[in-house]
Amino acid sequence: MKERQPALPGHARVVIIGGGIIGCSIAYHLGQMGCREVVLLEKDELTSGTTWHAAGLMVTFGSLSETATKMRRYGRDLYARLEEETGLSTGFAPVGFIEAAADPDRLEEYRRVAAFNREAAADPDRLEEYRRVAAFNRYCGVDVHEISPKEINDLFPLARVDDLLAGFYVKEDGRVNPVDATMSLARGARNFGVTIIEKVAVTGLIKKNGAVAGVKTAYGEIAAEKVVNCAGMWARQLGAVDNITIPNQAAEHYYLITEELDGIPKNMPVLEDPSCHGYYREEVGGLMIGLFEPVCAPWKIGWIPDSFTFGEIEPDWDRMGPFLEKAMSRVPVTMELGVKKFFCGPESFTPDLQAIIGEAPELKNYFVTAGLNSVGIIMGPGLGQMMARWILTGDPQVDITGFNMARLHTFQNNPEYRRHRTVESL
Repeated sequence: MKERQPALPGHARVVIIGGGIIGCSIAYHLGQMGCREVVLLEKDELTSGTTWHAAGLMVTFGSLSETATKMRRYGRDLYARLEEETGLSTGFAPVGFIEAAADPDRLEEYRRVAAFNREAAADPDRLEEYRRVAAFNRYCGVDVHEISPKEINDLFPLARVDDLLAGFYVKEDGRVNPVDATMSLARGARNFGVTIIEKVAVTGLIKKNGAVAGVKTAYGEIAAEKVVNCAGMWARQLGAVDNITIPNQAAEHYYLITEELDGIPKNMPVLEDPSCHGYYREEVGGLMIGLFEPVCAPWKIGWIPDSFTFGEIEPDWDRMGPFLEKAMSRVPVTMELGVKKFFCGPESFTPDLQAIIGEAPELKNYFVTAGLNSVGIIMGPGLGQMMARWILTGDPQVDITGFNMARLHTFQNNPEYRRHRTVESL
């Protein structure tokens, strides 16, 4: 049967390219701000690419930026209330989050991070300096508490805690369902009058006098005042067609899902332990073990196939075996459970592990929101709100210095640079 040709509008105020969590969030917030002439184009289906297989953590702890921390808090709040507005659940469960510290250096690092959470101190010695940093987190509104190993075990009884020094606990954090959250944002966008069209790939831009003037597709052109590249791991390739520098790079990301565990404690918090390269949460009666190995594997340096939309990468058991064993040692019961799924999928990373956002220096009115470094679900709502403000008013209304794509250089698109830098940064 011949595929029906989609009907494209001839004009839009804003065209968004990509229907993952970021694209749908920008569409939602543009609509919320009263901008109805918005068209979101997705080359396959909503959530395809990386959103569909995200681990779904919703964590406010861990950022050393006031802007990012406030965005995380906004995202947590939006996920909690969006179902009431749209009728579609985001799957948000505020089960809590614990960051474990297993060595003194890591402990002090977390005390600095926790700053975004504690009262200020005036004493100039180093410990007080950490407390001042912690005060910054508190100022940002993240209610984080330093807890003992015993308290970690009370909250996450399956964890081995004999070698831990402390943990940092945020009761209000938790997890979200990435697909449900994206679909809820998409419905909200549609309710505001935004047009979302799937199965339409953008092939290039229409340009006039140094500014973007629309997009080209296989089904015709759409004139537009603004265009937003939210193409995820394809953002670099799409930008390259029009000489826009977007040096994000996909890398392998792994997680394991165990068989069900009888009597698994209910509502255990998400636990993260960098010393074991892992994060842990309940998953359909079993456990998910997410991995961030010390030496990562960049994926498809040259070109990511357009068809790899809901694809999986064949897991490298030999390379990942030692890291997986280390991660499982934090929750010993996982070594006794069967493996339901060992998943490998691509995530998109940047040279400095900061997102690539803003108006492209090379082309006026062409905006980018990509390279989310595995925190797209966490940052998606906040970035969507900020980008909608920037697109409509010309002012992001927050300090985005560290994220602004104007910081990037053309040499960072070099394949060998991306190959080596991704390993270094991760």
